[in-house]
Parts: sequence; structure tokens; C-alpha cells
Amino acid sequence: MVKLTVLYGHPTDPGAFETYYVNTHVPLALKIPTLAHFEAAKVLGTPEGSTAPYFYVAELWFASKEQLQASMGSAEGREAVADVANFATGGTTILMSEITAEQSHV
Repeated sequence: MVKLTVLYGHPTDPGAFETYYVNTHVPLALKIPTLAHFEAAKVLGTPEGSTAPYFYVAELWFASKEQLQASMGSAEGREAVADVANFATGGTTILMSEITAEQSHV
């Protein structure tokens, strides 16, 4: 498995970011073909209690690097990527990584 991680910087208007993200951007992301798993999380801070450098984190999982690249290059993937400029006023950092270990304790 491979995942795309999007780290969103602190926006100029946190409330507007969250409203747009949940109501507009997430539905676009969920339309990306072959998306195996999607997760979004609001960053609460660091373990020490200080402000973290990011406001939100999103993870999009795919079966392979090739599938991720093809899916993000699809019309739905391009639409989701283009939409980021509409709300991510704090900028983004985007990483692609290969899952090497996974375990759930739920």
C-alpha cells in the first residue's frame, strides 16, 4: 500500500477552512478512483502541548504507487488537487510514502 499525506498549514480563517474542507473538498477527494482508504484529522498540537506546524492532515491510501499516480491524474484527482487553492490559505506539504507496517488496536 502507498499513501498520499497532505499536511495543511494554519489557515487565515480556521472556521472557513473546516466548513469548506468538510462540505466541499472531502466529497471531491472521495470520488478519486481506486481510493482504498481516506482519513482526515484536525491537529490538536504536539505531545508537549505546543502549537503544531500543521492544522489538518489527510491521508489517501492506494494499492500501489502506480495506482496513486494514475488516480491523482484522473479527472477526479485533478479536480480535487485544483480545489486545494480554494481553501488552503496556510499552504500544504504533500508526501507519498509506502506502508511498511500496519496494525490496529481498535
